[in-house]
Amino acid sequence: MPVPVPRQRAIPAVECGQAPAASPDSGPSTEQAPPGTNPAEHPAARREHPAEKRENPTDTSTETSTGTGALGDRTREPGAGAGPATHSTNSSTTPTNLTLLLIEDDPAGSPIVPDLLDQSGKPIRVRTARNLTEAERLLTDDVHCILLDLALSAPAPVRTGGEGGGAGEDDGEGSDELAVLRHVLELAPRHAVLALTSSSDAERGAEAVAVGAQDYLFRDELDGRLLSRAIRYAVERKRSDSAERRLAEGRVRAQENRRLERGLLPTPLLAGSPLRFAARYRPGRSRALLGGDFYDVVRTPDGTVHAMIGDVCGHGPDEAALGVELRIAWRALTLAGLCGDELLGTLQQVLEHERSDEEIFATLCAVDIAPDGRSAGLCLAGHPSPLVAGPGAPARLLPYDNNGPALGLLPGGRWPRTQVELGAEWSLMLYTDGLIEGHVGEGRERLGQDGMVELVRRQIAEGLEGERLLRATVNEVRALNGGELADDVAVVLLDRTP
Repeated sequence: MPVPVPRQRAIPAVECGQAPAASPDSGPSTEQAPPGTNPAEHPAARREHPAEKRENPTDTSTETSTGTGALGDRTREPGAGAGPATHSTNSSTTPTNLTLLLIEDDPAGSPIVPDLLDQSGKPIRVRTARNLTEAERLLTDDVHCILLDLALSAPAPVRTGGEGGGAGEDDGEGSDELAVLRHVLELAPRHAVLALTSSSDAERGAEAVAVGAQDYLFRDELDGRLLSRAIRYAVERKRSDSAERRLAEGRVRAQENRRLERGLLPTPLLAGSPLRFAARYRPGRSRALLGGDFYDVVRTPDGTVHAMIGDVCGHGPDEAALGVELRIAWRALTLAGLCGDELLGTLQQVLEHERSDEEIFATLCAVDIAPDGRSAGLCLAGHPSPLVAGPGAPARLLPYDNNGPALGLLPGGRWPRTQVELGAEWSLMLYTDGLIEGHVGEGRERLGQDGMVELVRRQIAEGLEGERLLRATVNEVRALNGGELADDVAVVLLDRTP
């Protein structure tokens, strides 16, 4: 049954208040009827009796291409001649780039919308809904813009039984015009919305934009060119607003992540110790603050200073999270009095329970420095040996003959503790393999432990120490690599002076 179509009204859009309005008694545009079509048979020339319209109250929505110039028109099959138009709700014979959803409940029939063309010259497809129930059904992903008549009488008619978009029980929200708009904005948060109002109610149109619409148009001042332009403008503005909102949300998330990662980095517990502490940390992930490397330093009540550095294989967010868990577990176990093989065995159990994959392992170096500061115990779990330097003694590596397996590789593994002498004055550097696996120049040669020892010896000879020594070391390793290092890098320096 054809949808009733009133006579055409030619009107300029709100963006061009200087455009003259059409004469009230002007007849239908000749562009409404395709060439060769009998005007008596064209949908725009028919007026349906109200009794006929009520025969199908549950399906009043339509989807058309505005190539014929009128909402409610039926599309024709390709090559069809004059005669009754066929109903089409899901397709258009002409490909379109943009789809408009018109929501209005004019009892006299849909207002005629002139020819609408997108920027490539293709017709803009139009769907019509008489209430919000129908609009929700027609609001698919291919809809780009919604044209909402603010005079819509009810926000969301809801039927208590059956299907369709016909009359039913009201949801009780009333007919406040902005309430209707808010309902549409909630229903379609990702779609551009144009508000349609009368020229005598410009204030309500401005309020609609303040609520969230992209623009407003006057119902009695529309024409095809400027309405098409308004639709394109609304769609692009919505895209821009959405992109800006996503960017702002991304910045907030990044700030929160940075604050979280900073909070997960350790605060050394060295109160009462004469040792000086310095550390450098560079995650391998782009724009991250935390990687799979982890370290910590604590002083127990007996005066022993315990230092640890470790590396979870990989450097993604999962590895970073596991590294934090291992660090916290190590601190708790150390403060509880565990040390050496017993501590590492318990730490391996933590890793085995917390890792996401059985192939994930972690290397670790743990040092416990005696209260007098002259000696230390060293435990290695598949990790590079620390470097020590002192007056009259060039930088060298501590013994690594008793290096045990990495945590998570061998069930029931053992990690022997090696006693080492440090002397009265020394600098002890713990590091992860990211510092020594960088390349030297453009070839495939890597820096390695020997290259790092020579590098540190030279910098100490130049009088560098503490933070300056660590900063110079990391910067020179990056320079030798020809750019940013691929793996996480963590370096801890403990100094004892008499």
